[in-house]
Amino acid sequence: MNEELRKKNKRNNIILLVIGLVIIVAILAGFGIHSYNEATRTAAEKFAQTHFNPNVKIDGVKVGKLTVAKATDKVNKNAKNQIELKNNKLEYSYSTTIQTIDEAETRSLFKKQQTKMPSNKSYSFTTKDLATAKKKLSDLKNATIKYQINGESYDLKAKELVDNVTYRDGKYQFGDTAKLTDKLNQIDKEVSSLHKSYKFTVPKGDKVKGKTITVKNKTWGWGVYVKKARRLLLEALEQGKTTFNGADAIYGVGYSTYAHGYGKSNHEIGKTYAVVSLKKQEVWLVRNGKLKVHLRDVVTGTMEGSKGDQTPRGVWYIHYKQSPSTLRGTNDDGSSYASPVKYWMPFTLSGCGFHDASWRTDWSKTAYLRGGSHGCVNVKPSEIRSVWNNISKNEPVIIYE
Repeated sequence: MNEELRKKNKRNNIILLVIGLVIIVAILAGFGIHSYNEATRTAAEKFAQTHFNPNVKIDGVKVGKLTVAKATDKVNKNAKNQIELKNNKLEYSYSTTIQTIDEAETRSLFKKQQTKMPSNKSYSFTTKDLATAKKKLSDLKNATIKYQINGESYDLKAKELVDNVTYRDGKYQFGDTAKLTDKLNQIDKEVSSLHKSYKFTVPKGDKVKGKTITVKNKTWGWGVYVKKARRLLLEALEQGKTTFNGADAIYGVGYSTYAHGYGKSNHEIGKTYAVVSLKKQEVWLVRNGKLKVHLRDVVTGTMEGSKGDQTPRGVWYIHYKQSPSTLRGTNDDGSSYASPVKYWMPFTLSGCGFHDASWRTDWSKTAYLRGGSHGCVNVKPSEIRSVWNNISKNEPVIIYE
């Protein structure tokens, strides 16, 4: 019995020893695992202090687990760093000429996502320049400018008229403005008064309102200065404006490229103008709606023979006034002439204008048929002063049959 008791005690001691050893091993393992976890956590925390979260993207480029420097380099090599308004859609693309992000901006984004321990939260950042470009191009896509000119109004929608547009360095860059140019050319055809025919009432006798004739603008009038209008409209779009005054981009032809007649009454002739009748050989000067001068005996360009000597019909304007002056040209026989005059008021680039003609002796109504001028309106020396005093630079001159 004692022997059995000893064996039993021995077994119990072995069991206790084993249990003790297991406990010691467990304790040691626990310390080991804890130490490992602490080391891993410390390493992860240290890594997170210098590397992006695994889920982070900048402009669509994965920069997870990269340092600020490496992330900057990768984004600049791979990011779709340009946004373009193309075919009425915003499209992203890559340009080698653009630096997407600098290290300072990358570091700023790094600080926004930084955690002491790695996180499963997904971060996605867009660079400031690209975000601004997207906003600006979105605004442009929806922009409409009301183009107002001479009482007409046109709604110009950016999305229909400009394409291949980018926004960079604080400015829009318009790649394709052909449709805008076409639209402005169309508007010009609709509203321009240059070379247009219309009904106009000319004086008769001593009355301002006589008979109505059809006249055609030659140098008188205006048109849309398409190149300038395009530039100003693009600037207006950049500035977010909603209206544009078309009068800021119009032009004229002839001696002066300034527009003539825009906004005036009386078919844009206004109330001050000169009228020349070739058939009647008469001149009327109307000022502020009242007849100031009526000349019944002038001589215009020779009708028979060379058409180059006829006084050109149409609506022109006074280029300038000069006193005294010398008129120079070529006679029909090829010889040159130089004729001194006291008063000179040209209205065509070919050299036609009002002037005195001291050499002329024939002032009859038929003098112009065979013995007229080279195209000018000859005025008697005794009457030329009244013309000079009642006609102004840029004043319309209507010449009709």
